[in-house]
Amino acid sequence: MNVLVLQVFVSLMLVASSVLLFIYSMRHRDHEQADRLALFPLEEDSAARPAASSDGPSSPSASQE
Repeated sequence: MNVLVLQVFVSLMLVASSVLLFIYSMRHRDHEQADRLALFPLEEDSAARPAASSDGPSSPSASQE
């Protein structure tokens, strides 16, 4: 029976601390940073493209002829 009382007490403390941290986060507007970070590009498009080689045809239409 003592274990049940201890489990309920620990659970209530976890819930209370979660609510307090949520309120703290809302007051300091930390939740808005996640939206801003999601809009940042991961890397530039020009850096992801490999350099074109001079050996092959420059356009896809030239290889079909």
